[in-house]
Amino acid sequence: MNNLIKVGVLSFGLSGSVFHAPFLDQHEGYELVGIVERSSKKAHFAYPKIKSYASIDAMIGDPNIELIVVNTPNSTHHEFVLQALKAGKHVLVEKPFAITSREAKELFALAKQKNLYIMPYQNRRYDSDFLSVKEVLESGKLGDLIEVHFRFDRYRYTIGKSIAKETEVPGSGVLYNLGPHLLDGVISLFGIPSTWKKTLGEFRPNTVVDDYAQIHLSYHNGLQVYLTTSLLVADPGPAFVLHGTKGSYKKNRSDVQEHQLLNGIKPDDPNYGIEKADQKGILTIVGETGEKTKMEVESKQASYINVYNDVHQTIKNGKPFPVTEAQIIKQLEILEA
Repeated sequence: MNNLIKVGVLSFGLSGSVFHAPFLDQHEGYELVGIVERSSKKAHFAYPKIKSYASIDAMIGDPNIELIVVNTPNSTHHEFVLQALKAGKHVLVEKPFAITSREAKELFALAKQKNLYIMPYQNRRYDSDFLSVKEVLESGKLGDLIEVHFRFDRYRYTIGKSIAKETEVPGSGVLYNLGPHLLDGVISLFGIPSTWKKTLGEFRPNTVVDDYAQIHLSYHNGLQVYLTTSLLVADPGPAFVLHGTKGSYKKNRSDVQEHQLLNGIKPDDPNYGIEKADQKGILTIVGETGEKTKMEVESKQASYINVYNDVHQTIKNGKPFPVTEAQIIKQLEILEA
């Protein structure tokens, strides 16, 4: 098959085993050639034909591989993307794309110079909850937007063991971990903000990284957007709240795909990506005479397979990748300051 893309994944931890390998294995446009496993060799239990590489150098140096998935710790993204581009590989890179906007500009410039594609993996654009927000916005039922709140909350009181997330290395902390999801979602919907300000906090005992972050984005049309992520929210409220001149929309974060993948449900399962019946969003519309009408909004089935559809269309057909360079540069400018 001429359109088959041969791909290698740099890590088989949570990201590789849950968010990448299952989709690459089932997508008819890809051949999952191999995974880097420096010590524990376990990928072959799920993928018997897989090639296990002992080092990143070995995988990137394999002329048989066309696309490299960089899903290693945040601080290594720039180094490994640079190495892959120099080896003539297309790259799909996990969030955060890089630690600084300067690094990102360097990588985009090199990709253009070498006529390669470097694509940011922002899978949350294909979450059912986010897509319901997009659908409501595009319907125009909210009127002109005034205020928007996006949240991504967890409860992690105890300091975790992850060096990449919990120690003072570049790209650690909740801002760089969950902030890229929030920023990408807002920028994809509303564009580049005109101004912004940011607040960080450290509240867990003995933490050395931020476990709370809020970003306030302002737009030229007056829209005010508030992004919040915290590791100390025991009872999360709505993850998406939008207020407009004609109504409001509230939606909880369902995270249905991640939960299903962690429980071994495959992307080709008929129930994959379908939210539970009690997870509908609530749309409140105010009529011309002031009466309020509340209605439930059921999210459509969603799948992260669409990220790999986008990648395939870009590499094989030259279709522009949905996550643009300008969006990533602005995201990193906000994260790094």
